[in-house]
Amino acid sequence: MTRPHQIEESLKSLRLSGMLETLDARLAQAKAGELGHLELLQVLCEDEIARREAAGLANRLAAARFEKACTIEEFDFSYNTKVPVAQIRDLATLRFVESGEGVIIHGPVGVGKTHIAQALGHAACRRGHHVIFTKTSRLLAELGGGHADRTWAQRLRRLAKPAVLILD
Repeated sequence: MTRPHQIEESLKSLRLSGMLETLDARLAQAKAGELGHLELLQVLCEDEIARREAAGLANRLAAARFEKACTIEEFDFSYNTKVPVAQIRDLATLRFVESGEGVIIHGPVGVGKTHIAQALGHAACRRGHHVIFTKTSRLLAELGGGHADRTWAQRLRRLAKPAVLILD
């Protein structure tokens, strides 16, 4: 279905690319009688919201700089029966983020601490929180560099901004 050039330009001008991407399909649905006027407007708005939420999540995940994409759902709890499954699932609710609390995950090498930490960070990103993941040695080097170029306070403020800071 062809659409008027003016609508395309207006959507571009308003930065409504989610609507623009689905406009032809939605107009075809409306023409087929599947959508009324208000329904057409509603689904176009929902398309835009979905695109913005997806873009926001992608931006938060990229800014977090995770080593790899990990989720709690992917974690193999059967690999090590000593991992406290109930506690990890409680942490996955992210109540600690909302209450401004810190979490320390400790244990021997190879039990999945990094995977769990990144998975919690990923969950936080999905909920709209900003996250930074970094190695502790890298963080200390960055702060040390701040002393050399007199940007230590600025660097510290940047590290204090996210809702979740993961030091591995």
